[in-house]
Amino acid sequence: MGSLKKIVVWILISSSLFGAKVTLGHWEKGKTFSEYLDSKEISKEILSDISKADIQFLSEIEGDQLFYELKDHNGTLEQALIPIGEEMQIRLAKEHNSDVYSFDIIPIEYKEKEYGATVTIETNLYTDVTNALYHPSLADKIGQLFKGTVNTKKFQKGDKVSFIYSQKTRMGQPHTMPYVKIALLESRKKRQFIYADEDGYGYKSTKKSQAYTVTGKEKVTYTRRVPVKSTSSRFGMPLRHVRITSSFSHRRYHPILKRYRPHHGTDFGARRGTPLLAVNSGKVSFSGRMRGYGKVVKIKHSGGYESLYAHQSRIRVKRGEHVKKGQIIGYVGSTGRSTGPHLHFGLKKNGRWIDPMRVLRKTSIKDTVLKKITEYKDVTKTKYKKVVIKNAKENEEKLLAYLKEKSTPFIWEGYEQMSIGVEDGKTDQAL
Repeated sequence: MGSLKKIVVWILISSSLFGAKVTLGHWEKGKTFSEYLDSKEISKEILSDISKADIQFLSEIEGDQLFYELKDHNGTLEQALIPIGEEMQIRLAKEHNSDVYSFDIIPIEYKEKEYGATVTIETNLYTDVTNALYHPSLADKIGQLFKGTVNTKKFQKGDKVSFIYSQKTRMGQPHTMPYVKIALLESRKKRQFIYADEDGYGYKSTKKSQAYTVTGKEKVTYTRRVPVKSTSSRFGMPLRHVRITSSFSHRRYHPILKRYRPHHGTDFGARRGTPLLAVNSGKVSFSGRMRGYGKVVKIKHSGGYESLYAHQSRIRVKRGEHVKKGQIIGYVGSTGRSTGPHLHFGLKKNGRWIDPMRVLRKTSIKDTVLKKITEYKDVTKTKYKKVVIKNAKENEEKLLAYLKEKSTPFIWEGYEQMSIGVEDGKTDQAL
C-alpha cells in the first residue's frame, strides 16, 4: 500500500464536498443499529463478524444522540459516525469503488480550546449568557459555578460577569459540556473572583474544604446489666409481678373442700394466661394433669430441690426437657380444684415440702446488676482539610490578561464550520 497524501478541507454542514454532502442527524430514541442498516439498505451480514464486546457497544447508542452522515450526490451513504458515550464512536464506511460497508469502533477525535467572555447583566445570568454567546450549556455551567457562593438573584442590571472556559469540539460542534475555570463578578464597584474546582463547583477562595476519612479506635464507656455471680444457686420468682393470695401452711381452711388441711405451697394471684417462669434451671420431671392440681409442671433442680406449678391453662414444656431460670414453662389458669385463675407453687427439699418463700428471692433482690463497661471500638470519622484549588492562580492570571486585551468573545451561533480530514483512496478514515 503506497503512501497516502492527507488533504485537509473546510466545509459547512449540508454543503458539498466533491459532490458529497455532510449532514447532522438525531438518533431516534429506541432505534436499533439493525434498524438503521435497514433504513440505508445495508446488508446485516456486516454484523456477522462483530465481536461480543462490539455488539454490547451497539446497544449503548443514546436516543436523540447527534451523529454525522456523508452521502454522495445520489444520496447514498458513504460514511456515518455514531457516538457511543463520550469517548468512542461507531464508524460505518462504504469501501472504495464497492457496495460493501465496513464496521469499526474508533475513538472520537475532538479539539479542545480555551475561551474568554464578558457578559453584562440585563435580565438574569442564564438568559444573558445564552443571548450573548448562544451556548445554553455554558449558561448552565456558569450557574453551577455561582451556586452556593453568590446569590445570582441579587445581580443588578449593569453588573458584569467575566469568565474563562474550555470547550471540546467535534467536527466544529460543541462536544460534551464546557468547563468553566474561573469567573469574576463586578458589581457596585466591587470585584469577586469565583474559582472552579475540577468538578466545576465554585469557591470564593483559592482553597476549598476537602473531606477525608480517618480510622482508629474510640473509647466507649457504657453500663450494662449483667448476671450476679452464683445466680444458679438462687431461686427467682415464678411470676414477674408477685401477689400472694395464700401462704404455706400445715393447717389451712380449704375454700372448696370446706375443711382444714395442709397447704403445701404458696398461691399467687394473676390473670389467666400470665406467663409462668422456671424459678431455677433444671429438668422437667412431670408435665401433664395431676388430680386436683389440674395441669401441672414439675422441675427438678440441683441441691435436692423440686418445684411444682399447678392449675395451668396451658403447658409449654415437656417431660425430660431442660429449662433455664426465668424460662416460660406455661401459663396461669384455673384447672383442677380451683376457685379462679391463680398459680399454686410448691417446693420440695429432699422430698419434703418446704415454705417456698424462704427460698424464693423477691424481685427486689435482683439477679442482675448494672456494670460499667469500657470498650475500644473501630471507628471511621470524616474530617476536613483545606486544599489549594488546582490552577486557581493560573486561571486568575489568564482572566485578568483576557480582560486587559479586551478581546471579542467567541459567539457559538451558526458555528457549523468543521475540519474534515480525507485521505486519498480511503474515505473510511474520516468524514
